Amino acid sequence: MKKIGFLSFGHWTPSSQSQTRSAADTLLQSIELAVAAEQLGADGAYFRVHHFARQLASPFPLLAAVGARTGTIEIGTAVIDMRYENPLYMLEDASSADLIAGGRLQLGISRGSPEQVIDGWRYFGYSPAEGQSDADMGRRHAEVFLDLLRGEGFAKPNPQPMFPNPPGLLRLEPHAPGLRERIWWGAGSNATAVWAAMHGMNLQSSTLKNDETGEAFHVQQAAQIRSYRAAWKEAGHSREPRVSVSRSIFALMDDRDRAYFGGERGGEDQIGFIDPRTRAIFGRSYAAEPDALIEQLRQDEAIAEADTLLLTIPNQLGVDYCAHAIEAILKHVAPALGWR
Repeated sequence: MKKIGFLSFGHWTPSSQSQTRSAADTLLQSIELAVAAEQLGADGAYFRVHHFARQLASPFPLLAAVGARTGTIEIGTAVIDMRYENPLYMLEDASSADLIAGGRLQLGISRGSPEQVIDGWRYFGYSPAEGQSDADMGRRHAEVFLDLLRGEGFAKPNPQPMFPNPPGLLRLEPHAPGLRERIWWGAGSNATAVWAAMHGMNLQSSTLKNDETGEAFHVQQAAQIRSYRAAWKEAGHSREPRVSVSRSIFALMDDRDRAYFGGERGGEDQIGFIDPRTRAIFGRSYAAEPDALIEQLRQDEAIAEADTLLLTIPNQLGVDYCAHAIEAILKHVAPALGWR
């Protein structure tokens, strides 16, 4: 395990039991948690993106703010739903955030998952081409975005521009060198993991995937990662890819931890349906004292296959508690798993 970061879904609710009662609370606390995580030695601060929900949505203002407040930690998404995105506008936003952060952006994208509203991307002005699905549309948006990231000119310049142009066709600005190699694809199936490898993207595999064999979640996820690496090798890419998995993992260090997560001991995988046709398997949560937790995590085949682990954090419990939960893993669990 080379890198460990956190992943926040960015929930907020007006409940008196929540530490994040507004969008402003969630955004500002996300910045503060990234700063705290960097000070603790964590490698990454990642954020989920959901539309039409009381969760983090438009990621680039947040990523830029985190980039301006931190100096070393990777910052990223897991994942941006490409069905909602204008690839050209997204290119400008992503490049700007990456330049502010000094080249630390790790951008997770995907074709999307079930959302809060029916066909929410239609409200953003997008619809699939005839004969295509919304998933096809998301992948097409991603392909356009990847092409733009190369930084090559494609637009014919005005012969009487307001400002002088460089010679040749124009590209979108600003350009962020190296960002193309820091794009990740969130894959829910073995086939989409292979597709990501063929397109030269890193792989993000989360706490659920299509149930393709009936085996335990971590076994299926490990097989997905191996399929991805084989496809990457077959595609002949020149660099080594990165692979992340996300997990809910809590070291029970004190009575507060036990009160919040003691009931997660002995958790099991869950089966559900992400749409009427797709049976999915949801990975278990881990909660135990550090020694027991280490032994449990050593049995997780997907964690062993990946190079990056993202800890899903309960952001509504506040910055101090989430920092405590991250520190407990980094100090008492991660070294035994080979981290640093």
